[in-house]
Amino acid sequence: MVDLAAQYNDISSEIDEAIHSVIKSTAFIKGQDVQYFEKELSEFLAAKHVIACANGTDALQLALMALGLEPGDEVVTPAFSYIAAAEACALLGLKPILVDVSKKTFNIDAEEIESKLTEKTKCIIPVHLFGQSCEMDAIMHISEKYDIPVIEDSAQAIGATYTSEGRTRSLGTFGDIATLSFFPSKNLGCYGDGGALICQDDALAHKIRLLANHGQDKKYHHELIGLNSRLDSIQAAILRVKLRHLDDYTNKRRTAASIYHEQLRSMNEIILPAEMTNSKHVYHQYTIRVLNDKRDGLKQELYEKGIASTIYYPIAIHKQRAYSHFVESDYRLGRSEELSKEVLSLPMHSHLRTDAIEYICSVIRNYLN
Repeated sequence: MVDLAAQYNDISSEIDEAIHSVIKSTAFIKGQDVQYFEKELSEFLAAKHVIACANGTDALQLALMALGLEPGDEVVTPAFSYIAAAEACALLGLKPILVDVSKKTFNIDAEEIESKLTEKTKCIIPVHLFGQSCEMDAIMHISEKYDIPVIEDSAQAIGATYTSEGRTRSLGTFGDIATLSFFPSKNLGCYGDGGALICQDDALAHKIRLLANHGQDKKYHHELIGLNSRLDSIQAAILRVKLRHLDDYTNKRRTAASIYHEQLRSMNEIILPAEMTNSKHVYHQYTIRVLNDKRDGLKQELYEKGIASTIYYPIAIHKQRAYSHFVESDYRLGRSEELSKEVLSLPMHSHLRTDAIEYICSVIRNYLN
């Protein structure tokens, strides 16, 4: 699905030099590369604060802790998504309120959000799935109307933008806090685990830094109950190199997506990923919908032809056993359940060759025809 070896080969001298520099310095934890990376990423996103941490799931937990949510509080988040947002809520004793999504964009349905609000709702976590923005105008309107903070889960959408009232901004700069993951397969990925939080408020950013460092600002002086969640210096050095190439990687992903579009647009049994007119999709995944119960057969056909494909996500969160106690037994979110039976993600990365895409599409056409 992602050719990390090809990407490394292109920038190996930069990566090797960056890693060697950290090893030579022996500043493996909280070294200068972490501070430099936070500063460079904040400039890239035009965000006031970036706080690095150990991974994207930690970032979500830290964000919820920073907002001061208490056990029993409700958090609205999509049912069709990776488990991380719901998981972070459950670990803190919060109740994830799972909401249906748009079959067009795969993202949380803003109208459904408002219908799920109660006096216990204390946060909204929209997930920018597959590299596509949620409808942030509508979500922020709800946030302001009901005075409910927003945590943007931007783990799959770094580099994506959204235009609101004539102003184009990076995703992750709309909500009170945003979270990122640098898992190796992400558009900006390190060679291990890594994450970050984005924040515009000075006091909130300071609180997040304390929480991510055992609740301390000064060693052995613990003001809050926190976590040990650090991005190590080697991963930060790697991310600094890759950040310099991120715009190029994004453009190559968008080019690959346009070739997929051209090759597959005439297929009646496939619905191609949509792209909002006021948002720049960064195609973390190129996810199609395969109709008429042909998804699993097509996936097997691709496998037999040596082509990787993945189903993100085969089971909606409200159907997961670990989360069943948060919903009634007959609870249905029809669009999320339908998508789990239709979606198929095709290979997508910055080094995907045109001839490879053409071969993938020829296999799809031959199978469906």
